[in-house]
Amino acid sequence: MTAELSAADARAIALAAQGLAGPRPTTVNKADVRAMVERLGVVQIDSVNVLVRSHYLPAFSRLGPYDTTHLDGLAHRTPRVLFEYWGHEASLLPVALQPLFRWRMARAKDHAWGRMRRIARKHPHFVDEVLAIVHDKGPLGAGDIELAALRPAKKKKSGWWEWSETKTAIEWLFWSGQVTSARRRGFERLYDLPERVLPARIAAAATPTDRDAHRALIEIAARALGIATLADLRDYYRLPLADARAAIDELVEDKRLIATTVEGWSKPAYLPRLRTEPPVRTPDRPALLSPFDSLIWFRDRTLRLFGMRYRIEIYTPQPKRVHGYYVLPFLLGDALVARVDLKADRAESTLRVQASHAEPGVNKRRVAAALAAELGRMASWLGLAQVDVVARGDLAPVLRAASKPQRRASAPR
Repeated sequence: MTAELSAADARAIALAAQGLAGPRPTTVNKADVRAMVERLGVVQIDSVNVLVRSHYLPAFSRLGPYDTTHLDGLAHRTPRVLFEYWGHEASLLPVALQPLFRWRMARAKDHAWGRMRRIARKHPHFVDEVLAIVHDKGPLGAGDIELAALRPAKKKKSGWWEWSETKTAIEWLFWSGQVTSARRRGFERLYDLPERVLPARIAAAATPTDRDAHRALIEIAARALGIATLADLRDYYRLPLADARAAIDELVEDKRLIATTVEGWSKPAYLPRLRTEPPVRTPDRPALLSPFDSLIWFRDRTLRLFGMRYRIEIYTPQPKRVHGYYVLPFLLGDALVARVDLKADRAESTLRVQASHAEPGVNKRRVAAALAAELGRMASWLGLAQVDVVARGDLAPVLRAASKPQRRASAPR
């Protein structure tokens, strides 16, 4: 089978589709942030805050330093532009997509996590009570609901995922679409009824058939990815395999997706018919990528596109970690050239590079110079006074040397 696209062109198409090609804007406003999220169609949320909450990073990667209140305003203020739901994982999504996820809400009894299904099945009256509390008093956090609930909350033991019965019930209601997120208090989700949060036109919009919703979500994923296999397209919104395959087949038949092949890819690939960005190569464009960035969150695709075997090591015991705890790949032009383990030490006003590793065959001086500049931009964006490069990893000595001028210029500890 002869490849119709080179591997380099596939990378360029993917980067252009993801908004990671071409120059960044000189100033970033709320409209830029909104356009970025609408282009991606989803931004993943994660609780880890060793650097910064992960949903803030994609805009920095694509646009450079920006005011995070722009994203907060889109997600939590009226008129609501984004809403929270299980898109990829927990995600911020353009509010126009809410009807396209009602099939998932309707299938909650089959697809929600086991503990949610169990409480809905075994204790429906308690779930109804939780919903009534939100109806009467929302928006509320899970702890607020627990205080108002008649049923004593049961919790087996401490731990991040050891939810109380009240938390489990409200998360079932969230998954099934009976409540939504009104806003966040810190990182705590505050729940309310969808009709009090979503724009009236969205709440009143007709619910598409499952088939039409899957077709629409596959098309959005195809535009966001640029070039993609069935597995890539399915993963973007975590669609069931049979539904994703049927949607892709129909879109190819309707000529809304174009089937093609890519050099080095063992599976067919698909291009959106309306893709307009030409392959663009920008050799010096830098980007530090969240582990949950949509460019790299599907690790098989990351390996296929960039040759990087990337795994997040947060849950790996420290002695077994290879690259560090919270490791961000560094994109330079059209290549992933390094990985850095980053921590925002707010008490010391320091961005700590706890380990830095170069990918095989890269020019370390060139990579270090670009990475040092990007780390400086990130530190400034996070309100940190300096960058400190720990002597761990094969890139660390060169990166320390490249970072020295900004270290000397930073505020003393």
